[in-house]
Amino acid sequence: LGTLMRQKLVDFWRQLFVLDNDNIFEINGSLLLPESVFKASGHLDSFEDPLIQCKSCKSMYRADHIIAQNTGISAEGLSLEELDKIVEENKIVCPSCKGELDKARQFNLMFSTGIGPVSGNKGYLRPETAQNIFVNFKRYASFMRNKLPFGIAQVGKSFRNEISPRNFLIRVREFEQMEIELFFDPEMANKFSLFDFVEDVEINIVTKGMQEKEWSKPLSMSVKDAVEKEIIPNQVMGYFIAMESEMLQALGIPKESFWFRYMLPHETPHYSGGNLDLEVKLSIGNVEIIGNAYRTDYDLKKHEKASKSTFTIVSNNKKVLPHVVEPSMGVGRILYTILEYCYREDESRTWSWFKFPASIAPIEIAVFPLMKKDGLAEYAQDLHLDLKDAGFVSFYDDSGKIGKRYARADEIGILYCITVDYESLEKDTVTIRDRDSTKQARVPIEDLEDVLDALLEEELTFEELLENQKNN
Repeated sequence: LGTLMRQKLVDFWRQLFVLDNDNIFEINGSLLLPESVFKASGHLDSFEDPLIQCKSCKSMYRADHIIAQNTGISAEGLSLEELDKIVEENKIVCPSCKGELDKARQFNLMFSTGIGPVSGNKGYLRPETAQNIFVNFKRYASFMRNKLPFGIAQVGKSFRNEISPRNFLIRVREFEQMEIELFFDPEMANKFSLFDFVEDVEINIVTKGMQEKEWSKPLSMSVKDAVEKEIIPNQVMGYFIAMESEMLQALGIPKESFWFRYMLPHETPHYSGGNLDLEVKLSIGNVEIIGNAYRTDYDLKKHEKASKSTFTIVSNNKKVLPHVVEPSMGVGRILYTILEYCYREDESRTWSWFKFPASIAPIEIAVFPLMKKDGLAEYAQDLHLDLKDAGFVSFYDDSGKIGKRYARADEIGILYCITVDYESLEKDTVTIRDRDSTKQARVPIEDLEDVLDALLEEELTFEELLENQKNN
């Protein structure tokens, strides 16, 4: 079920951000890259987290996290000296044995390995999907006939040697990203044609100024206003931020539960000219699930210097070293968020259930025979196979009482249950049960696929289906 949801999420993202855009194309890059790539990119020097170790039991923790857990202080991005001072002043001890903690030190998050049989040929598992896009930039630019803007998208695994993995899918060492590197002429950063389609989208945002004081709720403003006030660096990033807001709402995450926070200088990655994280309120606290980075020309300049070649292209009759905006989405973190916000408990049923939108529900349709005998099971199995052939994600179940099967379907978020009963054998009709309302409607078999299509595409509501039946 999780794999089905993950695939639906990736397909939803791919349709929205890649296939619907004429100038964004998807690639599949290498997981393992040579050390020289990460020397050039700055990851060997800057891709680090602060590690703190117990002197007694030798347990290791991420310093800023252990401070936050013990004091509530946000210590992300502070220097080692500042972290040590907070630990000392607050008398923070080892959570495992209550022993004394050692001084904090930097820990590089990349997994290293040897490449080939020759010793000293070092490589790393990629900590982000972006670098194999940057090193191949000139090749992609030639595919695009050097016409800016264009984007290169990628879905794939990244690896980070987290000091203290935790919280299910939130902080792990192997995770999946959906990323785009959008290359553009910096002089055209605020003349991005796609921005016109989203400029009126209202978003929630937390500015740098708000974070200098205590803030209780984010500002609400149009993306256009946020760009004009320079809260968002440019129209290119504004476009992606608007699309992300619309995407999350379509996936069942209410708008009031998330916001875009401008990252403060001490939090900002080494490559950034401005970052806005999409943070969401979860039961475990506020969590970043999408990052938006204005990487400027940092990466291309670094690889240009290291490779002793030029990454400048001639676009629109002038030489340009493009700038880059990168929207990066965590597949696991978004799935976790969907699970929390689609989970339901109510008095009308004695079981918990998931209210997944059709776009993310792992299974759309369930087909049940009322009973196994008298040809009902055979009829239901044939119907189940017909629905699968028609492109529906269908599930067949004939085990247990019908009410128990409805409950099992609700618990995994199946939208509509089709029940075959004795009237089905006589009149070629079936009942459709709606997950959200638990109401039922009777539909002729010949109309079933069209009705299900309309319901799943939200061209028809279940209430409208019931009303149509009354009128007919």
